[in-house]
Order: sequence, then structure tokens, then C-alpha cells
Amino acid sequence: MIKMYDLAGADENRRFSPYCWRIRMALAHKGLDVECLPWHFTEKDKIKFSGQERVPVLIDGINTVSDSWEIAKYLESAYPESPSLKLDNGEVLFIKFWSETVLHPVILEMIVLEIHNNLSPEDQSYFRESREKKFGKPLEEVVAHRQESLNRMQKLLKPLRSTLSKQVFLSGKTPGFSDYIVFGAFQWARCMSNFSILDTDDIVYKWRDKMLNMH
Repeated sequence: MIKMYDLAGADENRRFSPYCWRIRMALAHKGLDVECLPWHFTEKDKIKFSGQERVPVLIDGINTVSDSWEIAKYLESAYPESPSLKLDNGEVLFIKFWSETVLHPVILEMIVLEIHNNLSPEDQSYFRESREKKFGKPLEEVVAHRQESLNRMQKLLKPLRSTLSKQVFLSGKTPGFSDYIVFGAFQWARCMSNFSILDTDDIVYKWRDKMLNMH
């Protein structure tokens, strides 16, 4: 069976990495069974064999692959007979970089303190120090302005809404890795925070529900 190191909170059933979620969805898309192994921020030694310090890390027989984009490419080439992730679609790289540089930062502004609160004590110290260095302020100050962040995110979602008003999925008539990339971002917030970032009548909310029920 394929194995994957998957970021976990203090409750090891709370898996929240947007990068891991996109691969979990990709594996389900291809009908591949996987054992998701819980991993925490401070367990760098546990994945040292991969030559880097971040998850997801996929182990498939003798093959070890890290980085969600590289894993997606590996799955596409190693399992060509299973449904395609549509990595050749023209939009997929744009979606990847838009999600990571535009969508992720604004979501993090809204949920960063709740992420911290759902981590083990060892991870909390690491997470607070690294994220406060990133933001240049305490986590509490970051989330104090999350309504402003939410308003900004609503404007950033306009291209997403426009696309979903014209087609069922970001990848077209059927889902692909573009959908799983963006889904991972919203699942990140859903798993770690009670702060609602999508209205139920939003077309993006309805698309996310469709994705949740897919696999």
C-alpha cells in the first residue's frame, strides 16, 4: 500500500495541511489506497529520509516523492491507466501559484491562531515562533483583523466564482488537480477553524460541498 506522511494536530485525526489534502484527493481520484501517517511540525527526523523537511511525503514501494506538485506528476506517470489528474490543462499551474501566493496567505491571516491552538505543545512553540516572525506581530494581533481579511478574500474569489458559473469544475466538466489544489485551501480552514469564510449561498461553497462529497 502507498503510504503518505500527513500533517496532524494534537488530535492525530485532525489532518489539516492544504498540500496534503490535495494529494489525498488526487489519490482518491485515481482510486489508489493510501495509509496516511500522522506527522507533526517538530518531527523533522521522521521524514529525514526524503531529503527535506516538509510533508506530504509519499512512499510507493521503492519510490519516495516529496512536494505535492511532484507527487501529482509521479502519480500521473506511475498510474496512467487510472483517471487523469489533468496536469496538462492550461490553467493548472496558474491555479497552483494563485492558491499558494494569493489564497493561502489571506486564509492564514484568519485561522493562524486556531491552527496554533489545535497543535501539540511542542508544535505550538515552533509554530508561534515561526509564524510571528513571518507576520512581524503576535498571532492574536493577526486574527484581530480577520474580518478585514475576509472582506479582502471575497474580492479575491471573484475569478473563481466567474469560472464556476461557466463550468462545473475548475478543470472543466470533470474534476482535476486544479480543483484539488483549491479544495485543499478551503479544507485547511474547515479542519482548523470555526470561523466561517464562505456563505452557504456562495457558488464556491456549493462547489466545495460537491468536492467534500466526491470521494
